[in-house]
Amino acid sequence: MPIRTQSDLPAKEILEKENIFVMDENRAMHQDIRPIRIAILNLMPLKEDTELQILRSLSNTPLQVDITFLTVTSHESKHTSKSHLNKFYQTFSCVKEQCFDGLIITGAPVEMMEFEEVDYWQELCGIMDWTKTNVTSTLHVCWGAQAGLFYHYGIPKYKLEQKLFGIYEHRVMNRKVPLVRGFDDYFMAPHSRNTKNRAEDIKAVRELTILAESEEAGVFLAIADEGRKVFLMGHPEYDRYTLDKEYKRDQKKGLNIALPRNYYPNDCPDMRPNLQWRSHGNALYSNWLNYYVYQQTPYDFISTAGIVGK
Repeated sequence: MPIRTQSDLPAKEILEKENIFVMDENRAMHQDIRPIRIAILNLMPLKEDTELQILRSLSNTPLQVDITFLTVTSHESKHTSKSHLNKFYQTFSCVKEQCFDGLIITGAPVEMMEFEEVDYWQELCGIMDWTKTNVTSTLHVCWGAQAGLFYHYGIPKYKLEQKLFGIYEHRVMNRKVPLVRGFDDYFMAPHSRNTKNRAEDIKAVRELTILAESEEAGVFLAIADEGRKVFLMGHPEYDRYTLDKEYKRDQKKGLNIALPRNYYPNDCPDMRPNLQWRSHGNALYSNWLNYYVYQQTPYDFISTAGIVGK
């Protein structure tokens, strides 16, 4: 799939080396095609790593995708340069009058805080409210999923006794839903979090349907409003070494961090981790783009209110 980005985005060169077709703005202007407009609200501290992972995950479809990176103004990023943010990111105030086919809200390292204690919580609430009329489908990831479930349905999160960290087996619960089309009965996916949502709380909300869950990791994927809201608890976009870097980073800090489960061969952190989740991760993002973004959005996108008949 041609991903349309700014020509000098650092992730573009890496993706091209992986034989992923990335189209810059100049070439895209000469194609008579309506691209799918996807905004990515990147709340992760290492924004360039997240950019690469998500763009890679969005690359397995023939659709042309026009990417807009968003950042919050009520929080100052300490791990990404201001020059990178100023060059490649926009604020919500710059795009709130626009409509997008899809929005991805990433995770964030704030899960141990109450939602209302997060410095950008009110700004995020405003964005999630805006999605009701200006975005066809919103994909909430990890803490972004917890935040979305709390904002839209009042579903709380709970602290885990021990960090959920590693690669876990999940079971598909509702195979007829297009979001999990092409999935095997069981699949692996990464998790890295200290909190969870309880399955019984999600099941108590009639609008929500659980599509995949794990005996160890709990709910992995849920959907609502005919796909206009998707909640993804894990990180299928992670690359091979993401958990490895996190584990060794925390070790150097002297933190009490356990080995990631089902990750290193023979649980040896000196060995190359096995990549066990890429195919299902690609299928998930491709299905989201195809069935809940592309096929739901008219060529001349005015607002989602017209799509859902409100």
